[in-house]
Amino acid sequence: MTDIKNVSVIGAGVLGAQIAFVVAHAGFKVTAWDINDDAVEAAKGRFNSIGKSMIADLDTASEESVAKAHENLSLTTDMEAAVAEADIIIEAVPEKLDLKRCTWEKLGKAAPSHTIFCTNTSSLLGSEIADASGDPKRFINTHFANRVWVKNIVEIMPNPETDLKYRDIVEEFAHEADLAPVVLKKEQRAYLLNTMMVPFLQAAQYLYVNDVADVDQIDKDWRISMSTEMGPFEIMDMIGMRSIVNVAEGSGEDQPEWKKKFTEIAKQMIEEGRSGQGDGEGFYKYDDNGNKIEK
Repeated sequence: MTDIKNVSVIGAGVLGAQIAFVVAHAGFKVTAWDINDDAVEAAKGRFNSIGKSMIADLDTASEESVAKAHENLSLTTDMEAAVAEADIIIEAVPEKLDLKRCTWEKLGKAAPSHTIFCTNTSSLLGSEIADASGDPKRFINTHFANRVWVKNIVEIMPNPETDLKYRDIVEEFAHEADLAPVVLKKEQRAYLLNTMMVPFLQAAQYLYVNDVADVDQIDKDWRISMSTEMGPFEIMDMIGMRSIVNVAEGSGEDQPEWKKKFTEIAKQMIEEGRSGQGDGEGFYKYDDNGNKIEK
């Protein structure tokens, strides 16, 4: 059992809000931070929606347990206050390297000396960020899947300077937070899940950009052929176009024209307010509970 009691989540967007609420539901005191009052109000709405979804999806969630999770949660726009008593910080700001590093420069100065540092990324490596915190040995990468309460995997990845005792503590904390930890031995850009999934999603993007088939036909083929609930574009809607763009632009690779074209399509969708389930529309339309609205 760990000594972790107070958890700070920095960034209460789509995934940050899920992380915060699931950890609060497990009984931890959680302080979530976001950049301004509008973002905090949006996070409150996300918490309410997540609570309802947990009750619908999980036998272990009830009106009472969700109410307790709300009691365990607090929101603030004051970053120093958010981490003042943190035993562990889970940072979930947008996946832009400069923003991550700037955020950790502030967090490293404000957090107590015992605090464990976790950054949630899709493809950025800890070794690209850790020194900004001032203490790379306490720095761990984590990766959560969307709909954390259902897909409760958390990938835990050390950087070359991580003291592995902190990796082990984060693994135990994940168990205590009703998560399913998967531990990597060393750094791998995109972790395990995205290393396997990105080529699959990119194959679907290639078919779409080259007008081989419509989105619904590509998804239908995959769902039926592979006996799975979601096709690649449904998965992309769940992940969100912002993450799709961030992964594409953060890969550090020269992009073929079809990849560049799909990235531009995803950016246009974001500008139009169609970034995925979080907006209620992506490649498909969704109701308030994130369920796809069938045509």
